[in-house]
Amino acid sequence: MDFKEYPDREMLALSLADRISSQLGQHLRSADTASLCVPGGTSPVQVFDTLSGADLDWDRVTVFLGDERWVDGEHKRSNSRLLRRHLLRDRAAAANYIDLYTGDAQPEDATEGLAEALAPHLPVTVALLGMGNDMHTASLFPGGDRLAEALANDAPPLMAIRADGAEEPRITLTRPILSQAIHIHLLIMGPEKREALEQAQKLDPIEAPIRAFLDAATVHWAE
Repeated sequence: MDFKEYPDREMLALSLADRISSQLGQHLRSADTASLCVPGGTSPVQVFDTLSGADLDWDRVTVFLGDERWVDGEHKRSNSRLLRRHLLRDRAAAANYIDLYTGDAQPEDATEGLAEALAPHLPVTVALLGMGNDMHTASLFPGGDRLAEALANDAPPLMAIRADGAEEPRITLTRPILSQAIHIHLLIMGPEKREALEQAQKLDPIEAPIRAFLDAATVHWAE
């Protein structure tokens, strides 16, 4: 794990957006396409706002979320809604976007079709992860009903998951897809998240799912 501390959140956002843009651009110099997996929530908003204007061949980049709440794309809790407002605009509006919410009645109904849609874009070029105070990442929640399956090395690419800490059913990328990304970044902010990170390093992934990704991750933190 590579830990990077920044003097403030603005510098973190600028530096991380530049790092992601550079890694995508470098990949595109030797490959036809690249892929970017990003988290929901409000923590990455500043990164998204900056990254959306990056000088990249965005039409060769495929973007998708690491997880999604099973709600309509216009719902206030939709990660996709936040992404469209902050990342998929400006130059990044040209990116190919794979929406994890399909409109099916249940997330279980969507996993097979989404796995087929994601397959051409694997391994993920750049995966940006977030982390909750409970040490979950994506929708890999401690106590999730299928967490052990989702953390297994032979897990399918996506799984539906339900957990006490999640208000709605979720769909999430699983450990194999996220851990095999070429570049893995973790974005956390504030003292509580740093304390949670330090705790996670001492725990098993079943207790602290983020632990499954830390060894290969660059962690970006600001107060």
